[in-house]
Amino acid sequence: MGAPPDLSLYPDQPGIYVFRDARGRAIYVGKARSIRKRLASYFQSGPKHPKTEAMLSEFATVDTVVATNESEALALENAFIKRHRPRYNVLLRDDKTYPYIKVTTGETWPRAYVTRRYQKDSHSYFGPFLPARTCRGAMKMVQRLFQVRTCSIEIDGTLPRPCLYYDMNACLGPCVAGLTTKAAYDEAVEDVLLFLAGRNEELAPRLRARMEAAAEAERFELAAVHRDCLRTVEELAQKQRVQLLSGEDADVFGEFADGGNLSVALLLVRGGTVLDSREWHWEGIGEVEPEELWGSLLSQYYDATSFLPREVHLPVELSGEVLEPLEAWLGERRGGRVTVRTPRRGAAFERVRMARDNARQNHLRRFRRVREAGERATLALARALDLDRRPARIEGFDVSHFQGADTFASCVVFVDGEPAKGEYRAFRIEREAPDDFASIAEAVSRRYARLRDEGRELPDLLVVDGGKGQLSSALSALDRIGVELPAVGLAKREEHLFVPGRSAPVVLPRRHPGLRLLQRVRDEAHRFGLKHHRRARGRAATRSPLLEIPGIGPRTVARLLAAFGGAEAVLAATPESLAVAAGKAVAARVERHRRRLSGGTG
Repeated sequence: MGAPPDLSLYPDQPGIYVFRDARGRAIYVGKARSIRKRLASYFQSGPKHPKTEAMLSEFATVDTVVATNESEALALENAFIKRHRPRYNVLLRDDKTYPYIKVTTGETWPRAYVTRRYQKDSHSYFGPFLPARTCRGAMKMVQRLFQVRTCSIEIDGTLPRPCLYYDMNACLGPCVAGLTTKAAYDEAVEDVLLFLAGRNEELAPRLRARMEAAAEAERFELAAVHRDCLRTVEELAQKQRVQLLSGEDADVFGEFADGGNLSVALLLVRGGTVLDSREWHWEGIGEVEPEELWGSLLSQYYDATSFLPREVHLPVELSGEVLEPLEAWLGERRGGRVTVRTPRRGAAFERVRMARDNARQNHLRRFRRVREAGERATLALARALDLDRRPARIEGFDVSHFQGADTFASCVVFVDGEPAKGEYRAFRIEREAPDDFASIAEAVSRRYARLRDEGRELPDLLVVDGGKGQLSSALSALDRIGVELPAVGLAKREEHLFVPGRSAPVVLPRRHPGLRLLQRVRDEAHRFGLKHHRRARGRAATRSPLLEIPGIGPRTVARLLAAFGGAEAVLAATPESLAVAAGKAVAARVERHRRRLSGGTG
């Protein structure tokens, strides 16, 4: 953990703050009404949320960006999260897309077509259309009523003849000189924009005026075209008025969490009817504070869609500090007020309950498949290793060290074939020289002596990364503390399994589900150990004596420690090796510092 920052240096203004690790990577982005007060809350004494504790254990520095108001701060936060994908933020992943009608108003001869990719560019987007089939109907009406082109060819008026759409009265034919004028085409595009925006009461007078003008000029066929178009638009306007009176537009959210996994469901209510739904899942996310979840999820979701409803219904209430800037930002995006509320009664309350039920069903369906696959793998493993029972709970150990420094033994936990990340543990091993066998023995002894003394659940299978030697060390440690567990060693090179009491290794097919599960446990233990090793090096970099060298900061120290293993090794290194690791300028600074320490001149 980095030293608590001097809060007087941070602004008492709205904006965002970015926690960074020793390598300068953004690990958490947050927004605040007052950056200084929000940062102060992180460093107050007292219990903290586990996720906050973990984040603070990794941070080295805090950056800030001041905003003019809270709404701007929310937009900044969303942009930073989207760009940096910080590991301690709730990140929204959504593969489901809905169709839009895009009108390329940034082009000289705009075209209209269906797309599922919404972008923030110079063009106009209308949608999303729910259900998706309504988009095709709307696109046909655009072609039939207003005859705006849908093709992507370059329009220069040099084509000898128009395509079939012109003959079908579905395009004005701007590709052929003389078939239409720029003014007439631009007028048709304006009509399309009004039509797709639902501003039919503004569009109708324009069409009526053209119909009457054509009739006065005795252009009766053209007047009939405008008349038919006017009738269609007036009918649609009447339907819109009825829909506004009969039901609301709202996005209704529900959530369900269990076993460290989280699911969120969204019901899209349009005109008082649920037209569609969406779902998101986070595996191994652990406990998340409601305000962080909903503030982050809503800002990311609505930043990526062009349609915002009048109301957003949530299963939990948000504080004013989160709610007010969120509603202001949503209102700016929509161009009208958006209310975020938690219904307590009536139809809206029932819909929130429905969203919760959907979240629960989605959660059970999604994670049941994962659980069933895990159960199949553990059953296959039990048969292969001749275990007395299915290893529902597996714990795996790995040792990581770097040039003899910062040795860690990691312990990961898998339940029904899936990682239970909240139960992972790391053990720092204090030894003068690296010794994988002794490190495994120490970690196993510390882990299971504690579980034994506290009366907690023991695993059904212990997995060690290595062959006979590592397995023997783990079994000896268990014997010394009086704990008996089934155990297996997984050798890296051949992927052979070593089992107590068998002279020959167990060799399973490469695609055997039990072997694949053990490989996942082994790889996860290795990843977790390296993570703690890097974190320790980052913490060492923030308090290293190398920081006394003028011109060298935490990032450079972290690079040097990664290359040489410790401060003493850095100071003993040759200028050539220092230059290779961190550059000639850093090598020169270290050399000057070394001369000063030895009593020479700088």
